[in-house]
Amino acid sequence: MIDRNGYWPRRGHTIMAQHQSGEELPPIGLVAGWGSFPVQVAQSLIREGRRVCCIAISGHASTDLESICDHVTWAGVGKLGGHIRYFRRNGVEQVTMAGKLFKADILYQGSVWLRHFPDLTCVRTLGPALLGRQRDARDDSLLIAVTDAYGRAGMEVLAATDFAPELLVEAGRLAGPKLKQQQTSDAQAGWQVAKQMGGMDIGQTITIKDGTVIAVEAIEGTDACIERTGELCRRGGWTLVKVSKPKQDMRFDVPTIGPQTVQKVAQAKGKAIAIEAGKTILVEREATFRLAAELRISIIAMKDGVSDEATHHAGSIVAANFATPSPSNPPSERAA
Repeated sequence: MIDRNGYWPRRGHTIMAQHQSGEELPPIGLVAGWGSFPVQVAQSLIREGRRVCCIAISGHASTDLESICDHVTWAGVGKLGGHIRYFRRNGVEQVTMAGKLFKADILYQGSVWLRHFPDLTCVRTLGPALLGRQRDARDDSLLIAVTDAYGRAGMEVLAATDFAPELLVEAGRLAGPKLKQQQTSDAQAGWQVAKQMGGMDIGQTITIKDGTVIAVEAIEGTDACIERTGELCRRGGWTLVKVSKPKQDMRFDVPTIGPQTVQKVAQAKGKAIAIEAGKTILVEREATFRLAAELRISIIAMKDGVSDEATHHAGSIVAANFATPSPSNPPSERAA
């Protein structure tokens, strides 16, 4: 049923979360982008007995949210003032954001941006970054500005992983065959390069083979980076490395993989995926592991650039045949 304020699912009843004192807890506000991550966050919140009021971003979010959340409204990403008013109207005090936004489509793809046409609050919040003389459309700059706008409205923005910590991966080999020594070496070398790219807010993902970086993710996203790698390295056998930024804000833009990542890597003839333990989200875990085993794609989660498999190999593994600066000393100070 649709009302003027959004969609009320027919769940038969609304789950009321309560303090131990019996006082009802306010609902959690969820801003949902593309992918299954927002769906799993909403499911986790509902399991905990929390009410969820969701802003589903048009052209991005899954309609599955309508049957999970207590209330859903659809809106363009630029309707920031509308987002804030919706949450206020529903008594939201804490907000979390989950899911990918297709930034290139929103900002640079002609008429597509019209569905996200910014309201006055959005213009005031993001105008200096997007329209000023010193333009800054980097992910961190825009998302921190949005977070500050929620803060001024009396709402706290929290990390989605605070509500669904089970989605973060543990260290070790997670799925697929054991890495060969060269793949382990590539994963370690790729870690350093990916950290450098993240530190400059360019992307979270690189692909590498035999110590040579093949592709670097930028605004096009991880899937396009994988596809480009398949075109550039037709022999296959390369490794995908995806890590957090050196100073990752876990409230947004957290690296994420899932079954689609595994499928894309296999289609492009990749052989391994290396991610960061404790700071990478794994959606649809069982499906991801099952597909990795079927397609023989190795998935490892590394800690501080080293994997358990790297430790198992002889200690002669080197980072690469080219020098890369340490993440803590970048040359200068960014989706599954």
